Amino acid sequence: MLNVVIFGAPGSGKGTQSERIIEEYGLFHISTGDVLREQIARGTELGKTADSYISKGQLIPDELMVDILAHVLDSHEEGVIFDVFPRTIAHAEALTRMLAERNAQVDVVLGLEVEEEELIDRLLKRGQVSGRSDDNLETIQKRLDVYHNQTKPLKDFYQKEKKYRAIQGMGSVDDIFESIKSVISEL
Repeated sequence: MLNVVIFGAPGSGKGTQSERIIEEYGLFHISTGDVLREQIARGTELGKTADSYISKGQLIPDELMVDILAHVLDSHEEGVIFDVFPRTIAHAEALTRMLAERNAQVDVVLGLEVEEEELIDRLLKRGQVSGRSDDNLETIQKRLDVYHNQTKPLKDFYQKEKKYRAIQGMGSVDDIFESIKSVISEL
């Protein structure tokens, strides 16, 4: 069973590459962002709570994310790709414990590395196409600040565990995916 974390700043291509990885390796996709957007669209209490954080460019509380992840993990047997989780050291430690309780581990962390100007450009374009309310310049700046302050330290965490692999996230989708396949084939 292969468990992959795809890591990178907002707009780095995590969703796009996750789709390719799922198709190639038959993994189950856990995107906390998709789960939360679904809850928001349905108007559930979880969705309302999550939206009060997301609409301000903030992360939702750790306990909420861990509960969502544990529920999803328990309903799937195949390997998993974690997209937009973990976001903090506390998340990474909780993920390690949850997987260990299930006799599993994170096998590799694929870090999509993209220059900041390109990230902003991609997110603004995505907002124009998708109509996502969180893809406006002010919220993008806040999301990137949160990423740099709270999420980027995960790179060091996973480098110490020798699980982090840097992937050049600029270029064609196909070229980026070939780099990912090369890393996974080494496992």
